[in-house]
Amino acid sequence: MKKIFTHPKSLRNIPTHYCPGCGHGIAHRLIAELVDELGIREKVIAIAPVGCAVIAYDYWDFDCSEAAHGRALAVATGIKRMRPENIVFTYQGDGDLAAIGTNETIHAANRGENLTVIFINNAVYGMTGGQMAPTTLAGQKTATTPEGRDVKSQGYPLKISELLAQLPAVKYVERASLHSPQEIIKAKKAIKQAFVNQIDNIGFSLVELLSPCPTYWGLTPQKALEWIRDVMVKEFPVGRIK
Repeated sequence: MKKIFTHPKSLRNIPTHYCPGCGHGIAHRLIAELVDELGIREKVIAIAPVGCAVIAYDYWDFDCSEAAHGRALAVATGIKRMRPENIVFTYQGDGDLAAIGTNETIHAANRGENLTVIFINNAVYGMTGGQMAPTTLAGQKTATTPEGRDVKSQGYPLKISELLAQLPAVKYVERASLHSPQEIIKAKKAIKQAFVNQIDNIGFSLVELLSPCPTYWGLTPQKALEWIRDVMVKEFPVGRIK
């Protein structure tokens, strides 16, 4: 009988440190599957900055580089310019990409660097204790907004994908979600497109993934998936933006 579901060669078979119900494991597997399917395992270089996925290189069985908090796209730019034959991607959370690294993100996108960006949006700082992130929803409770995010004093959720899509040098932006099997299939297609764009030298591509964080949302894993479906996608609609 033909096997149709196997362990990706690009994903190490080891336990992870992620909390139960976290979406990082799903995203890791999708990327590993695509690296194998596209035949780029010997050419790909991942950049993992500070955040919950800071040790993603422990799980991916291909070349990875570390970066300081928020500086992943600066590191990726340097590597890609020195090694244009390689496929370079960053894997960044919302705090890293949309707060500490906003400068690097906007300017790498504005330059049209031929890079692939995987942007994990779980609406909270997961690694450091559940503080408010740029993507935290209005009224959402976090460690630093115990009464809920107040837009009058703390601003609105930052829609980084829509912002970047306005830049002429940005070629592809799509938002997907990890809250159901159907949406995960769509997420994989979006990530594949972002990798293919780089292989074809099209330019800067970003895929935003809405990802559950049951621990700091104070929800069960199942309820966290439902919260994305019922609440989060209203603020961050899924689909191709550019």
